[in-house]
Amino acid sequence: MPRPRLLLAVILLAQFVIPLSISGTAVALPSIAGELGSDPAPLQWVVNGFNVSFAICTIVWGACSDRIGYTNSFRIGIVIAATGGVISVLAPNIVTLDVGRVVAGIGSAAVLTGAAPILSHLFEGKARAQAFALFGTINGLGLAAGPALSGLLLSAWGWQGIFATHTIVLVIAFIGATRLPQLGRGATSLREMLDFSALKAPKFLAMTLVPVAGAIGFVTFLTYLPSALGAIHGLTAGVTGALMLVMTIPVLIAPALVHRIMERTRITPTVIVSTSFVSLIIGGVSVLLLLRPDMPIALGVAPMILLGLGFGLPLGLVDAEALAAVPAERAGAASGVINLFRIGSEAIFVAAYAAILATVITAALPGATGQLIASGGSGYPWVYYNGLTAAALAMIGLVVVLGITFLALNRAARRTHSSFR
Repeated sequence: MPRPRLLLAVILLAQFVIPLSISGTAVALPSIAGELGSDPAPLQWVVNGFNVSFAICTIVWGACSDRIGYTNSFRIGIVIAATGGVISVLAPNIVTLDVGRVVAGIGSAAVLTGAAPILSHLFEGKARAQAFALFGTINGLGLAAGPALSGLLLSAWGWQGIFATHTIVLVIAFIGATRLPQLGRGATSLREMLDFSALKAPKFLAMTLVPVAGAIGFVTFLTYLPSALGAIHGLTAGVTGALMLVMTIPVLIAPALVHRIMERTRITPTVIVSTSFVSLIIGGVSVLLLLRPDMPIALGVAPMILLGLGFGLPLGLVDAEALAAVPAERAGAASGVINLFRIGSEAIFVAAYAAILATVITAALPGATGQLIASGGSGYPWVYYNGLTAAALAMIGLVVVLGITFLALNRAARRTHSSFR
């Protein structure tokens, strides 16, 4: 059998396409609308089709994988997701493209469901926790890079180039997946892999809320800011993709920065996470205020950096802190739960954000005009801004609630710890 590190690379490569699909697809909506039609319902399903089918089928594939084996589930998922990519690339109309994205979401759910037990089988102890932490980190980096990378692909090869690239990556991952060990039925049950009893530990539950807050307060903005920048300020896809690097770079550097800070100071993980919540809230409110049509786009750069920091600061420590709250022998199960919450919440809340945005815009501008603006078209910047405001305020409110809950759970965890001393 090949070295586990090489097999880990295969799993991470297949996994990397999932966050790219969640956060990067919305960049292409204006181009897709121009070629295939701007009816908001089928157009938004280019994004939501993947997200909703992925979230729902994660549970479905869990039951199926127990029967067919996790390696088979992982490989089949890659094939289905790649098939969805091919359908997307060749789609002659918006309905066919929606079908392609739904198929890709179904396959991606199988990839995620199969990956966690495989990682648990390949690694043990500290190496297992590190592998799962890297699994989560790659997801975060993929989300952050999604809009910028998709913008570059859109400029070079059109919207078809985005889905073609996803498909090529999946084909490469499938070739590597042929070397994975066969994990058959009964090897590791999904019930063991997704042991939700870990959520009874206040510290673990608190840390599980952190990636959920990141999905709500960062990923939703990251996904739809490219459309907002085009609709409100008339920026092209290429310029927008480059500008989105402002949110991406902090995500790349923050984990290393946090590691150094915690090595050299007495700052605790709770302080880091609390700072990330504050950054997400302030960054979200500031983006709303400074992306107004009557404001220079340059004013939005600082809050975009703040959003990136809000997502990136806890990225390297959440998994380790959460796993420290559960017995070592349950690390694999706990990691599976964290990643299910992490990726599932991304898919669900990106879809919710899009629904609020489209509802507000099309209520103000019924008919074809409203449909075009909802997809990121230009011409009515204030109408789009009002939709953006409604969706964003809903997400920011949820982040506030999660932040308060995080602090309450941390206090409960400290009291529990003190009572056993």
